[in-house]
Amino acid sequence: MFGTHFYHETVKRSVSIFGTLFNNITIKKTKSDGTVLSQQIVPISYGPKQKWLERLSEEADLSDGNRSAISLPRMAFEIAGFEYDATREQNKLIRTQKNLLETTDTGKRGFQYAPAPYNIGFTLSILAKHVNDAIQIVEQIVPYFQPEYTVTMNMIDSMSEKRDVPITLNSVSMEDT
Repeated sequence: MFGTHFYHETVKRSVSIFGTLFNNITIKKTKSDGTVLSQQIVPISYGPKQKWLERLSEEADLSDGNRSAISLPRMAFEIAGFEYDATREQNKLIRTQKNLLETTDTGKRGFQYAPAPYNIGFTLSILAKHVNDAIQIVEQIVPYFQPEYTVTMNMIDSMSEKRDVPITLNSVSMEDT
């Protein structure tokens, strides 16, 4: 049973979809009369928050030529864990057929069994120098999750199966360090 290689990139796609949700978050610096002084897209990258905090706490001398400065604000996200979801479990013998088998697929399976229902937990961190920047970012994210935001995901390319995947916001917390 184990040892038969397959890799459908579903976890990779899930990570990519999660990160893409937050691609176009912007912050604006404004005067008291409402005039926009500057507007900036907040960069997002995969990696633990600790990595960015360590980088910021390193010495300010960046003269070694290999390192570059980190601009704030920025967002970082990472996989926090995988959890089996028994409430979404289906009969393991349910099969999904391929829509159309190519002639080169003779002898290959034209179906797949019901997938295992796992929840992938993510942590999104917002790093900002100014509280107002962080609040602007949070206000652009939270309204979309009531408590979930649903995206349609291509599960496996060869199966051409699409599923609606809810992304649930579990909690928001703030840490001022």
